[in-house]
Amino acid sequence: MRARHLAPAALLLPFTLLLAACGGSSRAEGGGGTGSGTDGKGSLTLNVGDQKGGSEALLRAADELDNLPYKIKWSTFTSGPPLLEAVNAGAVDVGAVGNTPPVFAAAAKSKIKVIAGSHSRSDGETILVKKDSPLKRPAQLKGKSVAVAQGSSAHYQLVASLKKAGLTTKDVTLNYLQPADALAAFTRGKVDAWAVWDPYTSQALDQADARVLTTGQGLVNGLSFQVAAPAALDDKKKSAALKDYTDRLRRAQNWVFKHPDVWAKAWAKETGLPEKVALDAVKRTRGTAVAVAVDKAAIASEQQIVDSFAALKLIPRSFDFGEFVDPRFNGDLPPSGTAPRTYGKAH
Repeated sequence: MRARHLAPAALLLPFTLLLAACGGSSRAEGGGGTGSGTDGKGSLTLNVGDQKGGSEALLRAADELDNLPYKIKWSTFTSGPPLLEAVNAGAVDVGAVGNTPPVFAAAAKSKIKVIAGSHSRSDGETILVKKDSPLKRPAQLKGKSVAVAQGSSAHYQLVASLKKAGLTTKDVTLNYLQPADALAAFTRGKVDAWAVWDPYTSQALDQADARVLTTGQGLVNGLSFQVAAPAALDDKKKSAALKDYTDRLRRAQNWVFKHPDVWAKAWAKETGLPEKVALDAVKRTRGTAVAVAVDKAAIASEQQIVDSFAALKLIPRSFDFGEFVDPRFNGDLPPSGTAPRTYGKAH
């Protein structure tokens, strides 16, 4: 049975769950953090904002939550923006987000500091069309309708892809839709294309009769970040815990690259993704991440996103992204432009 003959509702549950696994959307899908337990021991508690199938699941699968000399209290958020709102409010000490939520948070003058980064392949940042679509290249999107989550990493990827093709967002009809709604519109043929990120890319290719029109490889920076509260960084004990926490995440990501099948199975269980889709996403993008320094090149790359969204008036002002970076944990990490890992042929 071909996916396009399925009612879109049949595909929505994993996508709804996975809103928590991305952190790229520009608004919350139903609220802020919910408690999901505590790990570790000791008198110090690090409050960590997470997303479903995110840091907690990753660290647990890699056995990096063993022997914690401090406590981690987990709070689960639906996406990056509400997580950063909690960081700004001091309710959360640190959390993981994609490359775009910090731009929106910083534009709103939030109290945040980017403290760690990772660089992944961007093959999962895609513009999708149906397999039988007449569209063969991005320039043909002129006059067409495109679904995208406003303010997401996919939004910037769409802007960059259109620019490369000699177009702007004024040349297309933008349908600002969160992934579950975008999937429904895409499945029913209500939009001509869909700009989205992994693991949605992998699921749409597997279940929604989609094919890739173009990817973000070479167009977007592939960065994601750990973002902390300045007050936590100013606390000597919490700062030491943040350093330990980011080290554990780096080791866990190294483990993922070496054990993609094991992680895909754990990730699928956590999020409701089919295992095949999870493994595709791991090999296409999620497993390719390498820990990198938040250096001048990373700041310059994020500044391009700031300037692009400011020009489009999607954020209220332009600003110096570097003012929202704390490089104290860069240490001997490789430069932000270090090539991501690869499993060979893109999946």
